[in-house]
Amino acid sequence: MKKTIIISAIALCFSVAFLNATPEHSTKNYNVEAYFKVNSFCVSIAKGDLETVQKLIARGADVNAKSNGMTPVMYAAKFNRTDILRLLITHGADLNAKSDKKMTALKYAELHGAKDAAKIIKKTLAKADKKK
Repeated sequence: MKKTIIISAIALCFSVAFLNATPEHSTKNYNVEAYFKVNSFCVSIAKGDLETVQKLIARGADVNAKSNGMTPVMYAAKFNRTDILRLLITHGADLNAKSDKKMTALKYAELHGAKDAAKIIKKTLAKADKKK
């Protein structure tokens, strides 16, 4: 019992010493800013919100404008949004456009396993080649 009391007293002394210690405070200000800025048109495509995409196109949204380095058709291909992909193609989306990473919509579809989107893009590109 004597040992327990002595050990408890030593532990208490250490804890009191640490309680009285003054911590170093650093008051650094960090400016945080979003790096990825995707417009609402491409966010709607990624989410698969066909109704909103239709409304935005009707209001004049550019189907070839890049957002975060990718065109809307690339977002549709990446997320396998086939209805939206067809809509974008109908409204003149450029399937041969390249992203800032030098990839096409077809490459995004293949990279992300979007087989249906890849099939639509290949079929559309084949029809375009036949017309030439």
